[in-house]
Amino acid sequence: MEAFFVSTALVAVAEIGDKTQLLALMLAARYRRPVPIILGILCATLANHALAAWIGAAVAAWVGPDTMRWVLAATFIVMAGWCLIPDKADEGPQAPRKAGAFLATLVAFFLVEIGDKTQIATVALAARFQSLAVVTLGTTFGMLIANAPVVLFGDAIAKRLPLHIVRIVAALLFVALGVAAILMPAAR
Repeated sequence: MEAFFVSTALVAVAEIGDKTQLLALMLAARYRRPVPIILGILCATLANHALAAWIGAAVAAWVGPDTMRWVLAATFIVMAGWCLIPDKADEGPQAPRKAGAFLATLVAFFLVEIGDKTQIATVALAARFQSLAVVTLGTTFGMLIANAPVVLFGDAIAKRLPLHIVRIVAALLFVALGVAAILMPAAR
């Protein structure tokens, strides 16, 4: 359960103010169809994060526990710095005008999430916890926790949320995971 809760919390906090959250807001404003947009986010994130978790678990098995803990520590600490950099709404692919809400969301979210901090966090979390399914479900749930309210209540939330504080909290969570990776004993 630890892997699920850590994955969920980390991605939910890291996602706030992220470009995929901005994309969710734009898709909600454009299509005004929340259910297909949320389903598109769910499907795209499951596919993207399952692939990322598989890569994380494969890397962890390949490099060994001693090397992996240092790689994880460095990855989480770099992610902390990345969290402090605000995303811009114009980054990433634009949703096709004629595509339906579900298809536009599915394609746009999958593509925008490639190389994004939450995808890289999923790689690192899967390597750390060595549980593909639990980490994938946790990071996907975290993505939905952060994005579904934006799709449903976008403008009202954006005006009240102090994004700089959220970015700092996300950065601190990543630093804590980096320190924990350094301090964890190597599995033998």
